[in-house]
Amino acid sequence: MIAETALPKAPKYDDNLLRNLGLVGVLLVLVVIGIVTRPELYSDPSWVRDNILTILQQASAIGVVTVGMTFVIIGGGIDLSVGAIIALAGVWSTTLATQSYGAGGMIFTALVVGVAVGLVNGVLIAYGKLVPFIATLAMLVSARGLAAQISGKQTQVSANETINSLATAKPLGIPLLVWILALVVGAGWVLLNRTTFGRRTVAVGGNPEAARLAGINVKRHTVLLYVLSGLCCGIGAIMLTSQATSAQAAMANLYELDAIAAAIIGGTLLSGGRGTIVGALFGVLVFSTITNLFAINNLATEVQNMVKGGIIVAAVLLQQFRYRSFTNLLRRRNVGNNS
Repeated sequence: MIAETALPKAPKYDDNLLRNLGLVGVLLVLVVIGIVTRPELYSDPSWVRDNILTILQQASAIGVVTVGMTFVIIGGGIDLSVGAIIALAGVWSTTLATQSYGAGGMIFTALVVGVAVGLVNGVLIAYGKLVPFIATLAMLVSARGLAAQISGKQTQVSANETINSLATAKPLGIPLLVWILALVVGAGWVLLNRTTFGRRTVAVGGNPEAARLAGINVKRHTVLLYVLSGLCCGIGAIMLTSQATSAQAAMANLYELDAIAAAIIGGTLLSGGRGTIVGALFGVLVFSTITNLFAINNLATEVQNMVKGGIIVAAVLLQQFRYRSFTNLLRRRNVGNNS
């Protein structure tokens, strides 16, 4: 058995920096489009500042969820149930019984529900040997159904001022939700790049059998990845509840697709074994900026969705091209060294 300590650290690819710079370039292009289409707005410095904070706040909840999704995908899985988990956690945390325990009870409930559902996903996939797509798709339907049953298909209003104030508080002039996003992203970056957990995640996603032979408990680690995703969903549920001051079974609709798309655009390989937290964050910001750009220009949501779909397809094609080029380069180098 190979010693686990012999495993390499999370690989660092030269094109990660280039990809991130490319995403920054995309953001700048979107800003230029905004300036050209709505010059009267961008000529006001105070509006520009407020608009940047608005984009960041809109990206906060989906950004937190994307961090968890990135870990799952790097580990070789997929989670289609994140939106449903948010809905279930949000609805459960805003019932009258839960709200009677105050803000602490609501936050605790949301986190526990998220972790519990993530645990069920992980167990079904790791020990039940279900395909991640099927297991999480089934959980998507089940969690939405349970959320609808708990809420009676009604919107549940949050009467807790502490929870509601999370969306309006601005420490140092920056929305609290943005601070929460920064904290989660920072913690995710450290976890992926500076801990054994991160190295194990890359190893499991890259080659599960090699990871097992290296001494990693692949099944247990897979469960932990889905628990982490559920935890991020619990945090996201509280953030969305504070923004809307309510929760319902239909909340966070299609969040799973947005999170997967943001992770892919950020350079996370769908087959696992590769990805970055910073890149995923840039992916979230690109989508949030596109949404904001369409909003200030009063453009239809349908057109926005088509543009997003085109970006996703282009990102996947570019990712496949770069990955194949990188793999071929390594093969040529190995052949040259062997000869």
